[in-house]
Amino acid sequence: MTSKYNPLWAILLPIIAAVILVITKSAPGIPGSGLLLGAVVVASVIAAVHHAEVIAHRVGEPFGTLVLAMAVTVIECALIISMMMSGNPDAATLPRDTVFAGVMILLSGLIGISLLAGGRRHHVQQFKLDGINAALGTLVAILAFTLILPNYTITPGPAYNQKQMLFVAIATLVLFGAFTFFQTVRHRDYFLPEENGQTDEDGDGHADPPSNRDTLVSSVLLVIALVAVVLGAKAVSPTIEAMLDHAGAPAGTVGILIAAIVLLPESVAAVRAALGNRLQTSLNLAIGSAIATIGLTIPAVIIVSLTQGWSLSLGLTPMSMALLVVTLFITSISLRTGRTNILPGIVHLVLFAAYLFLSFVP
Repeated sequence: MTSKYNPLWAILLPIIAAVILVITKSAPGIPGSGLLLGAVVVASVIAAVHHAEVIAHRVGEPFGTLVLAMAVTVIECALIISMMMSGNPDAATLPRDTVFAGVMILLSGLIGISLLAGGRRHHVQQFKLDGINAALGTLVAILAFTLILPNYTITPGPAYNQKQMLFVAIATLVLFGAFTFFQTVRHRDYFLPEENGQTDEDGDGHADPPSNRDTLVSSVLLVIALVAVVLGAKAVSPTIEAMLDHAGAPAGTVGILIAAIVLLPESVAAVRAALGNRLQTSLNLAIGSAIATIGLTIPAVIIVSLTQGWSLSLGLTPMSMALLVVTLFITSISLRTGRTNILPGIVHLVLFAAYLFLSFVP
């Protein structure tokens, strides 16, 4: 059953994680269960990264990045909704905080690390402007609908009324669907890596694709790993919230932790792609995941909120809105020429550090 694409550790990690989750669920009083569940989440993330990359290698670009982005979005939706159903005291703002954290992690943190790591190794890296410009335009429209406009409607507070929420859910789904069609069908070539003599220094860029059997095994194990991430993170979340309360951290930091957990698999894949001189793949993952995160998570949360009668606050605070606008402006400048180096990476990382600092010291 093992192979080059599915070594023994990649097969065992999701299975062991699932067994540990079952044991801790049936016997919740086990000493050290919090640390054990934390290890389960980390192991499941590592396994998810591996198996998603196997599938991505099989289906090719840009479908491969879409597979990972969709998988991560499913995790985020399930985690947010489960925490809202568990009676989280900040349930009304949890989706907003998590989505905003995801966007900042992807656009400032992940792009910053990718540009810095890739530029340090390869000096200058290239990508296709057509696809990135289309992705950024779609992302800006979705962000305006979901996180900015709620602050400027006549509805009291940073919230939409029911009719407005339904319209925004439909609009974001339309934008996500249009971008997905654009990326995978109509203009797929805009998102393919440049054929300009670049080589994959990780050694796997031109390897033979996985067999059907390897792909099927990875698909099953990817599902198991993603489920383990969701259930493990859900089980650990009360402990995390208690620690944050004890430390006096602001409520929005819960969203940062959720986003960091669910985005870890594709973050690792994106940085590896940048180090392998495949910056196009890295940017596809970062910006495409931001579009998928909002374009699917917000409509799902809106639909559940409407059916359950939950209140939902989507509008950002003034400070967060300023950070978002600056991040979008800097991203558009950093990616305006189709060539990057280490300086934009450093700028993005400083912006990400400012976001983290101001989240804990608002």
